[in-house]
Amino acid sequence: MELEVRHLRALCAIADAGSLHKAARALGMSQPSLTTQLRRIENSLGAELFSRRRTGCRPTPLGQSLLSRARPLVEGMSALIADTRAEAALSLPGGPTLRIGSTASRVVAGWLRRLRLRLPDTGTTLHVDVSANALLRMVAAGTLDVAFVHEVEGYPLRLPEDLEIRVLLDREPQFVSLALDHPAATAPVVDLTDLAADRWMVDPSVDGERDGLRRVLAAAGLNPPLLHGDYLTASSLIVIGEAVAPCQPTSGPRDDMAIRPLRDDPLGVRLLLAARPGLSEFPLLYADLEAAYRDAALRAAGYREWLRRTGSPLLAATV
Repeated sequence: MELEVRHLRALCAIADAGSLHKAARALGMSQPSLTTQLRRIENSLGAELFSRRRTGCRPTPLGQSLLSRARPLVEGMSALIADTRAEAALSLPGGPTLRIGSTASRVVAGWLRRLRLRLPDTGTTLHVDVSANALLRMVAAGTLDVAFVHEVEGYPLRLPEDLEIRVLLDREPQFVSLALDHPAATAPVVDLTDLAADRWMVDPSVDGERDGLRRVLAAAGLNPPLLHGDYLTASSLIVIGEAVAPCQPTSGPRDDMAIRPLRDDPLGVRLLLAARPGLSEFPLLYADLEAAYRDAALRAAGYREWLRRTGSPLLAATV
């Protein structure tokens, strides 16, 4: 077996994610496939590149040495592909293209609609990923022009150098989603202690989400069981009362689920827009994202009430 760029990219992803599960999600493949690929790579080299532990994967000394030489090759290949694609896009009859990335957000649809109206001669592509760090690496590598990401409070993102960064919201409170017949759903604001008997659902591949939730629950003296799964699975369990989960305040309304703020807003994220250096459209992209976020926030009744109650400048900007 000869090592190829895709193998080196997989090794870098494992090192960055710290676990095979997270790396597989970032690479868009199954964990068993990635495990098999890593085993074949190590067999071809005759040594282990990562030590597997219950807490994750860590590079061995040999792995560190290989990674230090592999990263420039992977980044160089990514830059080569990005530059070629950018030149190809500029030469198409349809004109230039903006390559946009985002973590999951209800704001994205309104943002893209505004961009289409503002820049009718510019095409847009969208890449959604659960990992904010993966999106930031794509911007740094030139495969995306801009990325809208969130940073879990207490777990800062790894911001590549040279990216242009603007903070959309320094702290967005995270609400909780629960079944309509949950006893806590009758209150306009939910205490964490009201959810002490519930199982919480988190997506472990979302950077910082699981650790951030554990920290907040522990601070409240709670240690509930955590279920791991994606947002679609979480929704199906929440509506039948099998779990509760953190959610964005712009979520909802839904006929089959209650969205409520948490008392004292213990969970929070920072919203960032990152762009490649020299992107001339960056100010316009930010302005349209800000307007789209405001629209989404005001459409969500619970968030609109929270903004009014806290005297948010976001609400004042609409007056």
